[in-house]
Formats: sequence, C-alpha cells, structure tokens
Amino acid sequence: MEKSQWKKYALGFVSASALVLAACGGDTAEDTGTDGEDTTESTEATGGSYDGQTLEVGVGADYVAYAEDIAADFEEEFGVTVEVTERDMFDTLEALPLDGPAELAPDVMLSPYDRIGGLGQQGHLAEVTLPDDERYDETDATQVTANDTIYGAPFVIEALVMYYNNDLVDKAPETFEELEALAEEERFAFEGEEGTSTAFLANWVDFYNSYGLISGFGGYVFGENGTDTSDVGLNNEGAIEGISYAADWFQNRWPEGMLDVTSAGDFIDDQFIQGNTAAIINGPWGAGNYNESGMDYGVAKVPTLPNGEEYAPFAGGKGWVINSYSETTGLAQEWLDFVTNEENMMLLFDEYTNEIPANQMARTQISDAGDNELAAAVIAQYDTAVPMPNIPEMAEVWTGAETMMFDAGSGNKTPEEAANDAVQIIEENIEQKY
Repeated sequence: MEKSQWKKYALGFVSASALVLAACGGDTAEDTGTDGEDTTESTEATGGSYDGQTLEVGVGADYVAYAEDIAADFEEEFGVTVEVTERDMFDTLEALPLDGPAELAPDVMLSPYDRIGGLGQQGHLAEVTLPDDERYDETDATQVTANDTIYGAPFVIEALVMYYNNDLVDKAPETFEELEALAEEERFAFEGEEGTSTAFLANWVDFYNSYGLISGFGGYVFGENGTDTSDVGLNNEGAIEGISYAADWFQNRWPEGMLDVTSAGDFIDDQFIQGNTAAIINGPWGAGNYNESGMDYGVAKVPTLPNGEEYAPFAGGKGWVINSYSETTGLAQEWLDFVTNEENMMLLFDEYTNEIPANQMARTQISDAGDNELAAAVIAQYDTAVPMPNIPEMAEVWTGAETMMFDAGSGNKTPEEAANDAVQIIEENIEQKY
C-alpha cells in the first residue's frame, strides 16, 4: 500500500481504539470473545478436528477470486466450510474493535504490517504461531510481532525500488555518484528553471519516501527495533546527514515542483513517462502507469548511498490476522498456515495479483526464474529494508515528520533545525497521548 493509505489509517487508530475500549469496558488481550472459552485449546484437546466448522475469510475485491480458488482444497483437507466475503481491508480493520465483539467481523482478514502490532496489543487480534519450516526470516517475523507476541502471518512484501529508462541509460545506475553525474548532463535540464535537472527524481519531500535515505545514513524512527518510543532517532548525526544530502538536491539540482508535497509524486511520474528522467525511486505500485505508457524501463535496487551504505526504505506489505473474538481461532490458524505455503503463494504471484510473497521459498523460486525484473528488484531491496514500527505511536511520527524535508529542502530551516523540531513534536505528542 502507498504511504498515504498507511498514514490515513494510522492517524485515526489511537483515538478510535480509545473510544472503542471505553465502549467495550476495557477489553484486553486476555478477552476471548467466547465467554472465557479458549477455542484453540479445546480444538487441540479434541485432536484437531474441525469437522462442520465454518470459517469466514474477509478480503478485498482483488483477493476474492484467489481465496475462493484455494478454499476448495482447504475445505476438503479439514472438512469445513469456507465463506469468502468481499470486505475493504481498511474498513474491516477500523470496524474490528466494535464488529469483533458483535460477531460481525470475519474470522480472518488481511492487514498492513504497520497496523498489526497496535490491533494485537489492543486485544483485537489473536496470538498466532508461525510454521517452523523456514518460510519466514527475522524481518518477516518482526513485521507481525509486538511485545514478543506474534499477531499475524506474513503474506506479501513491498519496498521502494529504482526504475530507470532504458532509452536514456545503458544500465541501472549503481551509486548515487552516478546519479549526480547524470544530473550534470545538459540533456536533463528542466526547461524554464535554469540550473535544475530531472535526471534523477525521488519524492523525498514525503517522509515515507525519504526514510530509506535517512535510515541508510544511520537515522531511525524508534530504538530497539522500532519498539522504544523514548528513543527517537530522526535527529541523530546520521539522520541529519541524510536530510542534508536531500536538501542539496532540493536546493541545487531539482525543479521547485519537487518541494510540493501534494504534487511531487505526479510530477516525477510525468517526467519519467515523458522521457525527461533517467531514474526515479517508487514502489511496485508505480509499474502499472509505466506499463500503460509503453515506455521501455528497467527496475533495480536503489543505488548505494554516498556513504557506501545501502538504501534502507520501509519494509511494507500485508499479513493475515485472526479476529480474537472468533470462535474458530484454531481453524483460522490452519488457514494462515495454508494460505502462506509455497504452493499457494506461487499461485497468488503467477495467476492473480503478481504481488511478492513473503514466503522465502516462493521468493527464491521467483528470483531464480529471473524473468520478472520488478519482482527480483523488490525482493533484493526488501533485504535492506527496515520494518515499519507497528505500534500506535507511529501515528505521531507521520505528524511530526510531515514537513521535515520541506523545511530543510526549502531552506526555511537548517537540516538540524528541521530534524530537531520534528523530533520535538513526535516526543511531545507521544508523551501527551500515551
């Protein structure tokens, strides 16, 4: 999902959850939604029999056909009925705190990784186990873990990558020094703004898009792998160095439109499609526009940063989660294991959404095949990516860092001032709200 969607729902998460908890009398993670009966244990006690149970799988329109396809085999294997219902992912998650206790929510659903920890800590997601078959690595597990508790099964992955125009460069740039050299070439001069270039463009005025730069230079959101909110690392020495590097592009190379947070993304796409830009940074969701334009482009990892380190964007994607109020949590766990196995993950990739599976064996298959450049780039970039903190306090980061790059890039503040002011807002909001 694009950052705008993550941010939209993250900002409303805390207040909505607080309201719901008050209405529900302070539900906790210990609530089962079944009058205290632990359905998982009772299923285990009966030998794992699920005969006659019904599992509702609530997914968005783009996953309905896929879920229905694999449901038949699941029904046959476990002797159950699977009801696949079309539900908007974000709407379902927003409603879960109320719909769960009211038995209106599906038993299993999908969630962006950054929302799983908060919903789990609020008691709305059931604890799950991940199969011990090496289908996930540490980054995958981190995406669905909060306070050492696993609340979901990784499903698909995303990461920002570099797209480049094959008609303008012979091969993918491998370092930012190469991008800087391209920006010196007259053929990429932006008409109407002397001294500016569109050779390389990245939407760094937006925090989600600029985080890979900041992180690659040594900045971070929260300490202790995104869990220590008392340690905000967006104004440390490395973060300021990264912000300074971006400010140099804004002030000395890029057209003024690159500082417009509302339109910079569209400007970048337009310049790339029109053949005015050699390389850009964007997510896998951008490929649709480039394919439709008919342009000849390639995809690769983002080049090595000037400090010699890898670009380290947020690691995004979605995971399967279980409604903690469900009466079929044992069966739901079976679905999570089933839907994320290698065969079903390759089916998703090959026949349906073309999204990159979280399953490591499926990823290896895709990489070894070598016939999908975008998929290979996302998989390679994901190895350098950083899991986005999946705790409620992340909402305050979107607010506090919203204008950080604009302030530094426009020269309204020094990079250090911009970083310090952003961190101050984040820390004050966390102190007031949590």
